[in-house]
Amino acid sequence: MEAIIYQVDAFTDKPFGGNPAGVVPDAKGLSEKDMQKIANEMNLPETAFVNKINKNCFEVRFFTPKSEVDLCGHATIATFYALGKKGYIRPDGKTKVEVTQKTKIGLLPVELYFDNDDVVEVLMHQDSPKSFGEIDNLDEISKILGINKKELGLKGHDLKPEIISTGLKDIIIPVKDEKILKSANIDFWKMDGFCASKNAVGMHVFALDDFNEGITHCRNFAPSVGIYEEAATGTANGALIYYLKKSNVLKLDTMIANQGEYMNRPSKILCKIESNEKRNIVKVGGKAIIIIEGIIKL
Repeated sequence: MEAIIYQVDAFTDKPFGGNPAGVVPDAKGLSEKDMQKIANEMNLPETAFVNKINKNCFEVRFFTPKSEVDLCGHATIATFYALGKKGYIRPDGKTKVEVTQKTKIGLLPVELYFDNDDVVEVLMHQDSPKSFGEIDNLDEISKILGINKKELGLKGHDLKPEIISTGLKDIIIPVKDEKILKSANIDFWKMDGFCASKNAVGMHVFALDDFNEGITHCRNFAPSVGIYEEAATGTANGALIYYLKKSNVLKLDTMIANQGEYMNRPSKILCKIESNEKRNIVKVGGKAIIIIEGIIKL
């Protein structure tokens, strides 16, 4: 058996930037065991497997080299960029096409933006943001990150780490400046145990560059699913914009998250939040580029 496969760098338009994901655009006939083997062979943060349900709906499953996860932001951007670029989704003269992805957490809209039939940007809707509570144990958090407890938080704001999900639970952790963010010395064994105790995938640590312009710098760690550091994280940055918005730190409805800078894989993640009387709608997206395409044999 053979399957077409792409390697796509998401949240960048330059090769070897952003966060890489594997994309199998037609996974029909692949078993769950096959998918896990392919993800392990690709050895990328996530590999996505697509089954087309109809013209406007695609089932997508996400696997790390270690296990399946319910949702993955950067792999969603990579997947729908590849589907648009390779003609699985056609614009038919439109500049915007909205489709639906079926995931383990439900049905989520995805917006593809085209210019002369070429995909220029992909935005994914995420699950409605939910808070699962603040974390008071700052001593433990500071030990895990290898920083001083006084370096946690944001200047001028009384903020604590908080568990938030827009599809996956992440512990959102503010630090006071980018120098602290860069110098963090992670104890991954302690982090793994702590995240497991909170039923969270990982820790998303950030510093604000500009309060007025909504520019952040971030690092994401998820050793429990085999990812020690990730260059771009869609779901965690969706959680981050909600965290900043509900805390009245972010005045705008958009945010740019810079991630992967210390991994030599710079990423720019566009985050948007729209609020109405019933719920908050979080969208995350950006650019992508295919860097490898081929056939995988099983």
